[in-house]
Amino acid sequence: MSTTDAVAFWNGVYATRPAATDPPRNDRLAETVRYLPPGDAMDLGCGDGGDALWLARRGWCVTAVDISAVAVDRLVALARSHGLGDRVTAERHDLRESFPQGAFDLICAHYLHTPFDLDRATVLCVAAHALRPGGRLLVVDHGSTAPWSWNQDPHLRYPTPRELAADLELDPATWMVERADAPRRIATGPGGRTAEVTDHVLLIRRAA
Repeated sequence: MSTTDAVAFWNGVYATRPAATDPPRNDRLAETVRYLPPGDAMDLGCGDGGDALWLARRGWCVTAVDISAVAVDRLVALARSHGLGDRVTAERHDLRESFPQGAFDLICAHYLHTPFDLDRATVLCVAAHALRPGGRLLVVDHGSTAPWSWNQDPHLRYPTPRELAADLELDPATWMVERADAPRRIATGPGGRTAEVTDHVLLIRRAA
């Protein structure tokens, strides 16, 4: 499908729900970043901006990226309202066509799934090359289907973290896998509904 279709779809996803006022951060980000010194971070597929705001509150300078102009514009306004406008830069990118400039100490991609064609391996490989020496790429994917997911295909198979790492074809002498596992957690969906879900977590560090 075309870029126009993807943009329209994701703009519609955000436009049809109320703007978040204090979006939550992702659990896997918090447990990964807790002991890291602040630096420059990039959030791929920032959505409502919970991760970007959480990082900014902890001293990180964040470049937040989304295909949806609605999500990007809302995050710019939300960051300013929280007094974090100087620490959060939001940019609209269709990652099939463009990627943010710069070098980063942390790049995170939480649930970067889409019903549209996206060569995720290429995108994440580009992200790995955008890390500074010692920087980390955190990829958290769905490992199971939540009851509220937009994709309820019963035949859907989720690649394991090790399979994703292999797909990136990164030189192991330069990019080392620090974590590749599938923890479970209780997730909260729309309307407060809860369910146990599996996350596929891949953490890669670029050699210092």
